[in-house]
Amino acid sequence: MTRPSVLVARAVFGDIVDRLRAHFDVEDNPQDRIFTKAELSAKLAGKAGAFITGSERIDAELLDANPQLRAVCNMAVGYNNIDVDACNARGVLATNTPDVLTETTADFGFALMMAAARRMAESEHFLRRGEWSKWSYDMFIGSDVHGATLGILGMGRIGQAIARRGALGFGMQVIYHNRSRLAPELEAPLGARYVSKEALLREADHLVLVVPYSAASHHAIGAAELALMKPSATLTNVARGGVVDDAALAAALRERRIAAAALDVFEGEPSVHPDLLTVPNVVLTPHIASATVRTRRAMADLAVDNLIAALTGGTPPTPVNPQVLPLKG
Repeated sequence: MTRPSVLVARAVFGDIVDRLRAHFDVEDNPQDRIFTKAELSAKLAGKAGAFITGSERIDAELLDANPQLRAVCNMAVGYNNIDVDACNARGVLATNTPDVLTETTADFGFALMMAAARRMAESEHFLRRGEWSKWSYDMFIGSDVHGATLGILGMGRIGQAIARRGALGFGMQVIYHNRSRLAPELEAPLGARYVSKEALLREADHLVLVVPYSAASHHAIGAAELALMKPSATLTNVARGGVVDDAALAAALRERRIAAAALDVFEGEPSVHPDLLTVPNVVLTPHIASATVRTRRAMADLAVDNLIAALTGGTPPTPVNPQVLPLKG
């Protein structure tokens, strides 16, 4: 019996690829080239499944060119790189990797927020340039995190994990805005208060964005929203690029209309808006919030679990569109 063929679109841990080889004929990408749209489509010819990351766009055109494709398994919790409606229409399963990266991403988000609040990047660059000649009472004065108001836009798993760190570890007052209010039993341990988006922007000392990216959340934070924030406030984005209007943010930072920002994601990444590279009061990291060995391995393992189950008649653990199951042979 011919074994199904699958594509591993990006480089990943070798033993993770070996898990797939036990079940499928595997074409991998150890050179870690990012395929163009045409190259990806060509690589998927004859493939029943694909292990993908956020850099691979799965859309209707690609699916129509590869009608034999049955499953696309994302090594990420977000899946805005996958046109789920197009997958549904063609009976293709899409999966993601929720839960396994929650705590690690929350750690990093909180670290970024603290770095912005305490002006760590600015002060490090100052030191590295050899400009530190004396102590002074107002050198790189920042803002406190403990006891401050933590605002969270998007109160899913990661948002709640960040709220726990703030409320229980730093005595922060937690306010949040979400598409729907949390159940009382989730709010209560955090003392979290549900507010309107406008109130969130006006009241937060430190605003953290953890909202999924969609057409509805595109530029959810733009010039108008930034204008509502306190001049002393910070903004941290560990959600997705495109949630923030990066040009508007750079302008607000340059004019000190907000105090600082910390960004792990960017619109059009890996490109970064050039204006963000010229303002001092921003911490910039290259989409590494989940980048620990344990977490990245867990993400890869879960993506493989999904792909193996999808193509061998099992039950994928984290389907995005379970309504297409069971898959056609």
